Amino acid sequence: MTQSIAPRAVVGPSRPRRMLRAVAVVSCLPYLALKTAWIAGSRVGIPEGSALLDDRLAMAVINALTVLLDSAVIVLALGLTRPWGLRVPAWLAAFPVWAATGLLAPIMAGFPAQLLVRAFGGGGAEPEGRDAFLEEWVFAMVYTGFVLQGLALGGLFALYARDRWGRLWRGRVGELPVGTPGPAQRALAVAAALAALPPLTLHALWACGGTAGLGAGRAAERTGDFHVLEAVFVCFLAAAVAGALSLAFRRGRTLPVSVPLGLAWVGSGAAACWGGWLSLASLGGVAEVADRPTPLMSLAHVGQMLAGLLVAALGARFLAARAATTARRTA
Repeated sequence: MTQSIAPRAVVGPSRPRRMLRAVAVVSCLPYLALKTAWIAGSRVGIPEGSALLDDRLAMAVINALTVLLDSAVIVLALGLTRPWGLRVPAWLAAFPVWAATGLLAPIMAGFPAQLLVRAFGGGGAEPEGRDAFLEEWVFAMVYTGFVLQGLALGGLFALYARDRWGRLWRGRVGELPVGTPGPAQRALAVAAALAALPPLTLHALWACGGTAGLGAGRAAERTGDFHVLEAVFVCFLAAAVAGALSLAFRRGRTLPVSVPLGLAWVGSGAAACWGGWLSLASLGGVAEVADRPTPLMSLAHVGQMLAGLLVAALGARFLAARAATTARRTA
C-alpha cells in the first residue's frame, strides 16, 4: 500500500514584507502618472515660464528615462519578496538596489532637512526675477514618494540581504583576520580618500555659504535648500570614505562589521550616483552662460562619482573575499 505525500505548501513573503512591498509600489504611482502626463504633452504642475518648457524634446527624453528608473523600483520590490529573487546572480540583485539607495538616500535625508530649515525661516523660494521651475505641490508629492520608496526598499533589502548574505558581515572589525582586507583593498581606500578630498572641500565650502567655484547664476540663486543639499553631499561622501578606511585598515575595532560596510554601501551609492547624475546633467546645453557649470563644479561632481565608485569596488572585493573564506570553511 502506498501512502500519498501531500505537496509542501508554498510559503509566501511575511506580512511585514508584503506591507513594505505595497508601500514601495503605491508610492511610485503618483510620480509615474505625473511623468507619463508630461510625456504626453500635459503641463500640469509646470508654471508658465518654467525652464522645463524651453526644450520639449529633451524634457520628453529625460522624463522617459526617469519613468524607467522609477518603474525599476517596482521590479526591485517584487524581486526582493519573491522566490525568483533569491535565484538571480548576486551582482544582479545587489547593483540595482545599490543604485536606488544612492539616488534615494540623499533625498530621504535632504527633503526633511529642507522642510525643517524652511520651518525655522530658511529661504526656499526662487530668487527674485527667476520663474518658478515647478509648482510647490509637485515637489511635495514627488519627494514624499521618494522618501517612502527609500524606506520600503531599504527595509526589504535589509531582510533579503540578511537571508542571503547575513554570514558575510558577522563579527566585529577587530576580529577580521590579519591581512584581511588585503593590499588591493587598502589601495582602493586610500585612492577613494584622495579622490574625495576636492569634492568634500568644495561641497563643504558651498554648504557654509562660500561661492568660490560656483557659476554666477548658481551663486545668485542659492537658497536654504541649496545649502542643505550641499551639506548632505558632504555627509554621504564622508560616510563612504569613513566606511572604506575602517574596513581597509581595521579602524574602529569594536564596531560590528555591518557598520562600516553599511556606511560604505550607502555613502558610495549616494556619491557615485549623484555625482554621475549631476555630471550627465551638466552635459546638456544651457542657454545662459551664467548657468553653465564651472570647472570646479564639474570637478566636484566627477570627484564624488569617482570616490563613490572606488569605495563600491572596495566593498565588492571585501564581500567577495568574505564569501570565499566562508565557502572554504564550510567545504
